[in-house]
Amino acid sequence: MSIAVKKWVYLIVLSLIWGSSYILIKKGLVGLTPIQLGSIRILFTTIILALIGYKSLRGLTTQQWKWLVFTGFVGTFFPSFLFAFSETEIDSSVVAVLNGLTPLFSLLFAALFFHQTVKKRQLGGVLVGFVGTVLLVIQEFSLTSTGDGRYALLVVFAAICYGINVNALKYKLKGVASMAIALANFVSISIPALILLLTSNFQWETFYNDQEILTSLGYIFILSLVGTAFAKVLFNELLSFSTAVFSISITYLLPIVAIAWGVLDGEQFGGLQWVASGFILCGIYLVTETKKAP
Repeated sequence: MSIAVKKWVYLIVLSLIWGSSYILIKKGLVGLTPIQLGSIRILFTTIILALIGYKSLRGLTTQQWKWLVFTGFVGTFFPSFLFAFSETEIDSSVVAVLNGLTPLFSLLFAALFFHQTVKKRQLGGVLVGFVGTVLLVIQEFSLTSTGDGRYALLVVFAAICYGINVNALKYKLKGVASMAIALANFVSISIPALILLLTSNFQWETFYNDQEILTSLGYIFILSLVGTAFAKVLFNELLSFSTAVFSISITYLLPIVAIAWGVLDGEQFGGLQWVASGFILCGIYLVTETKKAP
């Protein structure tokens, strides 16, 4: 499989997985608080990755561990809780749409802090995708969102975190194995997550008799196994043979998948959403680097 085809396969698979994560978070919040959900998600994922990839941590240097801890908090810890809190007031599909701001921040931080040259084609792709995201936001808020719109700022902060994280992974952890990055990230944040869980008034003595909690834990386990553990490793691998801007373009496809889940759940999907989706797909096409053979 050529690199060009492989990039698109990874992009589509990750978009399907992460696009489904928002509905799983929404279901998980039925029986759990945002703090409990974020903490349990992190701990579940740490255990899963440790069971299959514990050997990958061998040989990591002190300098690499500094960036692994940093990306663990910026790329996973803070977003996990920001998304959980945001979905207490905003529809899951709207959260996914707002996450489409990530490529814009990724491009901005690459230029400001990592001295990367931004091509006109890439900038155009980000802006076109951003237009599609804005259209989806407008439509989604007008049709489905009845909560506090200020919680949208939490998603913006999460997108900023992702923008920083993807550049740190690309330019500071180049050459580190995908599994090592994923596991080290979660090992770094597992203790703070455990502390938060232990202080969250989780019903340790009776949770196994509460069907709501058990169902929510089931959704979070699926989210941790597929949407976090497997997807994180896959994303790190995509980042190793693709550009940061293309890799983070996943966030432009997420709204389409998330809204599709909403349609299956009885939500509306009209003409404006189709137009917006077209903008998003065009934006992804434009940020794809095409290099001529020498």
